[in-house]
Amino acid sequence: MMNRLAVISAFLCIICPAITALASDPPESEPFRMPDKQGLIHIWDGTAHHRHAVTLEAFPPAENLYGVSVIVCPGGSYCWLDYDNEGVQVARWLQEQGICAYVLKYSVMGKFQFGCLAGLYASTRKHPDMISDMQRAVQVLRQIDSTSLVGAMGFSAGGHLVMSAAEFFRSDFPALKGVHSEASRRPDFVAAIYPVVSMSSEYTHRRSRRALLGEYRSGNRRLRDSLSLEKHVPQDCPPVFLLNCRDDKVVDYRNSELLDSALTVSGVPHQYIQYSSGGHGFGASESKGSDESRRWRTEFMTWFRQTVSNLRK
Repeated sequence: MMNRLAVISAFLCIICPAITALASDPPESEPFRMPDKQGLIHIWDGTAHHRHAVTLEAFPPAENLYGVSVIVCPGGSYCWLDYDNEGVQVARWLQEQGICAYVLKYSVMGKFQFGCLAGLYASTRKHPDMISDMQRAVQVLRQIDSTSLVGAMGFSAGGHLVMSAAEFFRSDFPALKGVHSEASRRPDFVAAIYPVVSMSSEYTHRRSRRALLGEYRSGNRRLRDSLSLEKHVPQDCPPVFLLNCRDDKVVDYRNSELLDSALTVSGVPHQYIQYSSGGHGFGASESKGSDESRRWRTEFMTWFRQTVSNLRK
């Protein structure tokens, strides 16, 4: 019996320090990423997460007039990305205004998987992959230039994503736990253009909810509520520029009204513009939407300059 106890004691003396050393190892070191020859930053490269397809495409201006970087998130119902219309074209417009823009190619379910319900039976991209990509993008840009303000602009489902970043910046989603970074995940400001907002009300854009949550018919009510933006606006939410059109036939215009009310109740600085015409999906196009809705870029730049000035004080 004594010999057996001696063997056990010796084993513990060897294994316990090893376990302690493993537990005390520092988190994965933070890789420093700059754009490649194609102007792409692979934000997860160098980490344990194999999402090489998730990128930031850089659109640097001739001169960064404001010391600001803006992450542009295209829409696409969380199952595809309207990358050119609501991504590249928007980024080029921001670039022309002297703003450094980055288009985020974030995780989506995929049209095929969405169409054949593969997301119900296979491991496809769904929450929290999208918000993890967004948080990681904010961190990477802060690492590239720690003096620059980092904002985010999203369209439709991309509007839901940037507002999620504004509301849930304290949440430790699994992918970020293994990446050591001192950089804040909170964007300095957000612009949500005709955004998806609610995941639980009668105004829910069901296609976006289905692709985001990977659900069909019956869903997880708690998860739906947790991602309904109108229910979780913190008082320290960053400033918000919110815009939509009353004749939007894709995302019910009352989504933005719900968010406007929630921002007002929480005392969050924001500007809400609702146009009577323009519909959905016009991005920064010179031809889509209406004469009225195409004014949003002028309205945004006025708000942007004032907001940046306030943040610099």
